[in-house]
Amino acid sequence: MDPLLLAYIIFSFVVFLFLLALDSLHLLRKKEPARQPKRYEPDTLVIVPCRGTDLTLESNLVSIKNQRYRNFKVIAVVDGSGDAAIPKIKKAGVEYIVAGEPKGMSSGKVNAILTALKRFRDFDVYVIADSDIEVDKLWLESLIAPMVEKGVGASTMFPYFNPVGGFWSKVKMVWGFVGESLLESESSRFGWGGALAFKKELVDKWFIDLATKSRFAVSDDICVTMATKRKGMKIAYTKESQPRVNSDDNFRVFAEWANRQTAWTLLGYRKNLYLGILYYSSEIVLFVSGILLSAFVSPIFLIYFLHLLRSYWKTYARAGKAYWEILLIVPMMPFLYLSNLLIANSLGEVTWRGRKYSVSAVRDS
Repeated sequence: MDPLLLAYIIFSFVVFLFLLALDSLHLLRKKEPARQPKRYEPDTLVIVPCRGTDLTLESNLVSIKNQRYRNFKVIAVVDGSGDAAIPKIKKAGVEYIVAGEPKGMSSGKVNAILTALKRFRDFDVYVIADSDIEVDKLWLESLIAPMVEKGVGASTMFPYFNPVGGFWSKVKMVWGFVGESLLESESSRFGWGGALAFKKELVDKWFIDLATKSRFAVSDDICVTMATKRKGMKIAYTKESQPRVNSDDNFRVFAEWANRQTAWTLLGYRKNLYLGILYYSSEIVLFVSGILLSAFVSPIFLIYFLHLLRSYWKTYARAGKAYWEILLIVPMMPFLYLSNLLIANSLGEVTWRGRKYSVSAVRDS
């Protein structure tokens, strides 16, 4: 056998064993414990930063307002009195306040959250809810439930990106399953700011300074995550009553969103760049090797597709519906994730809700 071919076979087999080991560790991963059956309902303020209109903004707000939870208040926060979201907010019957332009280094969203925190100080728990999520009546109860434990400082969920459009809305659905997987594991968990609850004790001077004066002030996810860890507390994850984000993305909208989300992640979790490059490059190598070696060397190398089959199984299980497009989407995801990482790492700035934020300055500082 040609020495180069032999070296390539050995290399591809090592990659196969590497991914097989990771798959096995994932199956053995410690699961989140069952939640307390009793109801836990501290006084809670749900903060919904709004800027412009989302696909189903009015119904989203109505769903957040109509919770089976006794002690809560919903407040929408807009930048100015002329914001396009205000008519929808009024129609949904939700109270709103005006935050004004961002102060210090805060992003528009962080500024909205801080405005609500300063105006409404008498709540035990605060919840950040993105304006694009739609929830069922048990959402708030499920999100708050883990916080009955003294050592839990925050609780989060990750959404199901509900595809109501064409092919790229389904790509977004599958793309989101990686974020869901990250939050399921305690070692990689962070507070996702689209559905994130945290206790009042986290809101101290250190937190306010972090959210206004630090390089992390552009991200509510990072600020709450860092504040929780600083207190020596845990972030709980619950999938019960998972929120939905209704998506009708085309390619341009999806690509901009995916690169921006990846850029935000790299701001606070830099190691994800290197781990992601290693993991998705390995998946690409295994996929290409499975095609080439099974076609030109031996059918035995079809074993390399075991990892792909497992990806299909996980994706269909999370999707909850047999979309035929998943057959095409799953093999392309490692290429897409890798490109998102490389593009996001090279970005100088991102545009979010009409505002531009420098990510290179934050990343390099």
